[in-house]
Amino acid sequence: MADRSILRLGPRAALLGSTLLGSTLLGSTLLGSTLLGSTLLGCAAPAGAAEGSPLAGPYGETLTVDDKGITLRFPDDAAKLRIGGKLQLDFGAAGIRQTGFPEPFSDNVGVRRSWIESYLTLGKTIELAFQYDFADPMRPINDAAIAWKGIPGMILTVGNMKEPFSLDQLTSDNNTVFTERSLADAFAPARNFGFAIGRSGQDWTVVTSVFGGNANTGIRSEGVASTTRATFAPIHTDDAVLHLGIAGSFRSLPRDESPLALSSRSEAFLFARPFVNTGDIRDAASVGRLGLEAAYRTGRLLIQAEYIRTEVSRFDGARSVSFQGGYVEASYVLNGQGRAYAVTPNYGTTYAIFEAVKVGEEARVSRGGIGVFELAARVSAIDLDDGAIRGGIERDVSVGVNWYPDRNVRIMADYVRSRAAPSALQGGRAIDTDVFIGRFQVAW
Repeated sequence: MADRSILRLGPRAALLGSTLLGSTLLGSTLLGSTLLGSTLLGCAAPAGAAEGSPLAGPYGETLTVDDKGITLRFPDDAAKLRIGGKLQLDFGAAGIRQTGFPEPFSDNVGVRRSWIESYLTLGKTIELAFQYDFADPMRPINDAAIAWKGIPGMILTVGNMKEPFSLDQLTSDNNTVFTERSLADAFAPARNFGFAIGRSGQDWTVVTSVFGGNANTGIRSEGVASTTRATFAPIHTDDAVLHLGIAGSFRSLPRDESPLALSSRSEAFLFARPFVNTGDIRDAASVGRLGLEAAYRTGRLLIQAEYIRTEVSRFDGARSVSFQGGYVEASYVLNGQGRAYAVTPNYGTTYAIFEAVKVGEEARVSRGGIGVFELAARVSAIDLDDGAIRGGIERDVSVGVNWYPDRNVRIMADYVRSRAAPSALQGGRAIDTDVFIGRFQVAW
């Protein structure tokens, strides 16, 4: 996927990143345990307490357990600690229409994500975040960042977080319309360690940043990147939103033996291998990215599209190579409200995105309702062929349905019709694949 497109390991950089983030985790864990422990020892839940009712502690603190997780608040907004998490279990089947290829899925069931997350707010200006995925042994640390919001309309964040690039990538994994992002997500830089400054108004946002490598694999092992995203919503009301955005990123790469590779799975996590793959580009000197994005929401209908172009420059005067990809998708909420538009995040770079589908009290299955249903369709494509690099060309068509039986639960079912022609396998043979992928998700 996108955050695995570039992998450059450096022992000293990895040690530095592990030390910094280990200190952050240890500090957050100790502080969170101390605060939470004191509250649990100082208060007892009254019998028959209502769901989500705050429990009062001896020093004015309150503990709430609800659909947002476990939240501990201290008087006068001095501090707030929230602990949450998610579990995403994928299951499915796939078949390749051509003969002579191995089974596309190595397993029919897999844990996509299994993580815990904590957020600590100090006063009204400091936000700390830490997310750890137990299902990803290569990159378990997701966000590990601290933000300062002392200037109105501005957020300064340092740490491991998403680079400000691509509406699809910046949307939370909890809230994406399909189980996986589009093929074009292979070009999005995703999470790395760096510094970002974001500003926003009622209808506009600008985020600029400088990033190194990922905290899991070495902060100084992947060169240096500068990434900027700007958005504007000329239509922005409760019932309708028109979103326009542009993003650019340039990353210089170190001259060493670590290769650059770009690939994309066919929009299902369970695939054993990608059908399009550039292979190792060992003389890559830099990576430039340009992304264009547009979205329109009216009532329950949301339509969004992106186009991303990536250029890889090479050492010693070798010819540069260019790749491209994009998608168009639409979703419609059958019996609930449309996805809300969030201009400003609590921290980091996730400005100007569409949020999750909300489940009203009367629609909850636990309250006698039927939940909320959402239909979706998408067309996406990626082209990894240029010059001597024959990474393949793939086009996918997807349809899906999402069921939200309660506020914390989502059940997804997607059908993907994939065609890679030429592919990166068996000398470029065309591959036609039919995929069913489902997901059970619990997030709090």
